[in-house]
Amino acid sequence: MPTSPRRRATTRLRAPRPVGARLVGACLVVALTAACSAQGAPAAPPATPSATAPVPLPRDAVVDYQLGGAYRPAADVTVVVRDRTEKPDPTRYSVCYVNAFQTQPGQLGWWKKHHPTLLLKRQGVLVRDPGWPDEVLLDQRTAAKRAAIVSIVSGWFRGCAKAGYDAIEADNLDAWTRSRSLLTRAQTTSTAKGLVRAAHATGLAIAQKNTPEIDGRALGFDFAVAEECEVYRECGDYTRLYGRGVVEIEYTDNGRAAYARACRQRAGDHPITLRDRDVVPRGARGHVFQHC
Repeated sequence: MPTSPRRRATTRLRAPRPVGARLVGACLVVALTAACSAQGAPAAPPATPSATAPVPLPRDAVVDYQLGGAYRPAADVTVVVRDRTEKPDPTRYSVCYVNAFQTQPGQLGWWKKHHPTLLLKRQGVLVRDPGWPDEVLLDQRTAAKRAAIVSIVSGWFRGCAKAGYDAIEADNLDAWTRSRSLLTRAQTTSTAKGLVRAAHATGLAIAQKNTPEIDGRALGFDFAVAEECEVYRECGDYTRLYGRGVVEIEYTDNGRAAYARACRQRAGDHPITLRDRDVVPRGARGHVFQHC
């Protein structure tokens, strides 16, 4: 899949959306049970798993970031991140990737059919992520809409818990920065608090994904997934909040210098992983996985 820029103060790349998530949608029980679309969106999990205390990110973790497709990790890997449509690794701490603030590629039709009012519009036109034009931002502008978004996404969290995942990576926390000033940070933090409560209610830890502008610890996030924080000199923003609970992901298309510098400065403080930008499975052309 092609890469695309993350819209921030500076142009930034992010890892491609998981392949499997382009093909699978979700239906959800929101107060009343809605019929599931015949367009391939499976029903939400029928029941919330019995909640237990979330399991924290392991200390001294070795993290494999498998958003481009699942594969058997190396023997020394202790944490695996996969898309919610993939099965978790039953022998390792498993983090479930969820696109929480935007529509997932390939699922806009489902949203239009079942939740059209939750799609952000400007003068009647859908507001899309400039770097991912097949993703539409979700409308968080009212308390009712934020509650509906949390209800839908929490159904996916329950699916992660039922599958055996230990934690959630909730992507696109920074969607408000791409909303053409329609969304605010305050609305985002309100939604995020609801997502944190939902994750914890299912016994899952939840990670703040990027977005150092937000104090995720104050919102209840348990750890952070920080892409390219060495490149953008943001790592300290995360470690001040989470200490050792930071999963740092650097990418090869930035060159190897940032990863080498990160290892010199922080190896042993928190897990640092180098991946190819497309995070392709092992054995595929271009695959890179290193850690320190």
